[in-house]
Amino acid sequence: MSSALLAHAHRTIAAGSKSFATASRLFDAQTRRSAVLLYAWCRHCDDVVDGQHLGAGGAADPGGGAERLHMLYAQTRQAYAGETMTEPAFAALQAVALAHRIPIALPLAHLDGFAMDVDGHRYDTLDDTLRYCYHVAGVVGLMMARIMGAHDDATLDRACDLGLAFQLTNIARDIVDDAQVGRCYLPDTWLAMHRVPRAELADPRHRHALADMAAALVRAAEPYYASARHGLAALPLRSAWAVATAHGVYREIGLRVEREGMRAWDRRVSTSRATKLRLLLRAAGTAVRSRRQVSPARPAQLWQRPLTSDAGR
Repeated sequence: MSSALLAHAHRTIAAGSKSFATASRLFDAQTRRSAVLLYAWCRHCDDVVDGQHLGAGGAADPGGGAERLHMLYAQTRQAYAGETMTEPAFAALQAVALAHRIPIALPLAHLDGFAMDVDGHRYDTLDDTLRYCYHVAGVVGLMMARIMGAHDDATLDRACDLGLAFQLTNIARDIVDDAQVGRCYLPDTWLAMHRVPRAELADPRHRHALADMAAALVRAAEPYYASARHGLAALPLRSAWAVATAHGVYREIGLRVEREGMRAWDRRVSTSRATKLRLLLRAAGTAVRSRRQVSPARPAQLWQRPLTSDAGR
């Protein structure tokens, strides 16, 4: 692995996500390298589909998105075929996939989530929204779990649950921003119940209804955050600390969205450095306690990831 490739990945995560950058520093050196390389690929794919750079500088472009997405599928298959990858993000994916035996079905399933965006997919129920969350975030949890050495289905389920919780939090925080580029991940049944037309989601007149729906998303994320905590015991201690930190930071963002109510979209909800430090210290205790806790069975009512997705494709 070249130092230039690793430096590119570190710059990407530092600019693209302060929350994940903070958590990634807690991994051991080898795990951190793989985590930031995987993040670089995920960020690159997201940006390419939207015609952006690190989430900015452009807008969703459904017309050109399909062609760009087709290129991402092709490059992913080329990386897995062992071809020399000149694009740093795909060289990063190739290195991670080889080192941790990540099945090609997982990055392809991640791209399927972007395909849902490109196709303008609509979500009738919360389960439909969770299926989207699985592709864009749950699958990343599955790949990260493999990077941390977890391969058993029970631990993978918990890793997927954390991805689902993260994405539900993202959706709640970004309802207005997403609406401004023509995207909506709220269930149509919720919109109908609150009498909010999809085309008017960003209209300030509907902020009370949006606050109610955002709070419902935050509450929906809670059992997935709870489930994910029970997966910490299966991870190495430093990995458990890093995951518990990301868990705490992202959950706090969701809780702040709920507390802010109608003001949640006046500015982007985030956590301060002091709050991140507090949550990092709390996560250390959570990780240590997980060593002597027995994990209960995963609640049967939670959305279940497709168990066939971890096979070849």
